Amino acid sequence: MAIGFDGIIGAGGGYILVGDDVIHHHTMPEKDVREMIHFFQENGIEYYLESNSGLFGSERYDEKINETILAYVGNDEQKAEALTVKNQWFNQLIDSFKGQEIDYGDINKISFINNTFDFQDIARRFGSKFEMFHMTVPFFGKESGEIAVKGNDKSTAIHMVLDNLNLTKSDAISFGDANNDLAMFRACGYNVAMGNGTDELKAAADEVTQSVEDNGVAKSLIKHNYFKV
Repeated sequence: MAIGFDGIIGAGGGYILVGDDVIHHHTMPEKDVREMIHFFQENGIEYYLESNSGLFGSERYDEKINETILAYVGNDEQKAEALTVKNQWFNQLIDSFKGQEIDYGDINKISFINNTFDFQDIARRFGSKFEMFHMTVPFFGKESGEIAVKGNDKSTAIHMVLDNLNLTKSDAISFGDANNDLAMFRACGYNVAMGNGTDELKAAADEVTQSVEDNGVAKSLIKHNYFKV
């Protein structure tokens, strides 16, 4: 917010802040969160919990990410090191919450790092109660994913914001890079895929800009005269 944003859609649509007003916040039932954690621990799946008070990683989440990164780059150690360094800020963010007490009744979303246990088996176990998103972060492993509250997605959240502001779909522009952004694309009038985005997302986009690392969002905004430099 400090850089000038006047609102946030977080947790894949589970948390919405417009100005100073929280207009939507839907968390996971604590009983289900604990059940998922137990399942992950039994099956060697690492994870992190996302809440408004922080990101809380499992005991070996960072080791597992290093393992899945190496597999993602085809065991090329040089590429793995470069991607690990690029991702270091994220590990540091999670590490900053180590030791803090976790409120298991205030969890917005769970992401899991996994390249061994079949995603579809996880989806069959939890998909009746929760939204399941496959491989939203590719280097988290081919069987990785996110688990979110049923009915929470970016499309629903965007519609709630537009209604709150008395705006329409044609007033909304989106930027995305993963398949869980497809719902967001359906809710907005103009959609921009990042250069590092998935092929499916690029096919659904009105425009493909450069990658996140190459300042693709800023370049697209400048191109359309939303701000000047």
